[in-house]
Amino acid sequence: MVPTSRELLGEIKKFVPPLLEKFHKGQAGRIAVVGGSEDYTGAPYFAALAATLLGADMAHIICERHAAQVIKTYSPNMMVHPYMRDSNSIVPASTTTKSIDKLLNDEVLAPIYSMLSRLHVIVVGPGLGRDKLMLEIATKVIERAKELGLHIVIDADGLFLVQQTPDVIRGYTKAVLTPNIVEFQRLCKALGVEVPEGFPEDPETAKKTCHELAKAFGGPVVLAKGRVDYISDGKFEFVCDMPGGKKRVGGQGDTLSGTLSTFLAWKHAYQSRIWDHDVSLDESSLMMLSAYGAAAITRYCSRAAFGKYGRAMLASNLSEMIGDAYNALLEDDKFRI
Repeated sequence: MVPTSRELLGEIKKFVPPLLEKFHKGQAGRIAVVGGSEDYTGAPYFAALAATLLGADMAHIICERHAAQVIKTYSPNMMVHPYMRDSNSIVPASTTTKSIDKLLNDEVLAPIYSMLSRLHVIVVGPGLGRDKLMLEIATKVIERAKELGLHIVIDADGLFLVQQTPDVIRGYTKAVLTPNIVEFQRLCKALGVEVPEGFPEDPETAKKTCHELAKAFGGPVVLAKGRVDYISDGKFEFVCDMPGGKKRVGGQGDTLSGTLSTFLAWKHAYQSRIWDHDVSLDESSLMMLSAYGAAAITRYCSRAAFGKYGRAMLASNLSEMIGDAYNALLEDDKFRI
């Protein structure tokens, strides 16, 4: 039997940390968004903001140095680290391969790696861009995060990176990929998964194709965004068909990736037993439920923001609704769709 939204959200409630006086800062989630380039500064901000508005204790943004100057002006609530470099930072005529490697290791990767050891989740992709050096740095960050056993969310240009080099995340079970329809089809092509006629309009075809892509990745959960969200780890499938808003705005995916990072951080807290509970949820269930929770929260935010602002809805309006979405879907027994 396919579980209902109410049943799935009931399961998600089990791993939402209670607010207890004994907790200290950081236990309910330390996340970082790896992205933010000179051209794209809003995406990492909206992702990090969504993570904190849902309930993560601490949100960092690791970005290109020029982007950092801009992002710092958006809000004092984010910790912004200007560690990344793009190709424009390197002067070819005066820079040797050896000196570039030293720059990457000493000035870029060393401080990022130091941060990773203190985190629970990273979100790779929002505002990353497609600069060759930025993608190279992001690849190395993903590899180190895997070594540390961190949860990884990959979105936006992080998915472009995966499309080029699928092995960077293939087989890693603590990752969630969040492609839109176009990104999904490109990933299918990269992994040799057929996209049949009827995708994505036919529900069974869409669900099966999501299953096949997740199966081809052999570990990560795939959250395929669209009119209906399909979620699969290659073994099981969830479908999130809660109503959303009717306007599509840039930044909606950043809200999803940010809230997803918080659910994954809560998963870590649950598995670390920082409060007493029945330990009834296993690893694969927690990964799938985290993805479903993010999809449900984002859809509620979209619908609520559209209901208030209509055609004037902006990405920032979704952020306003995250607290209401949590209360409506996950607070006690107030479940309201």
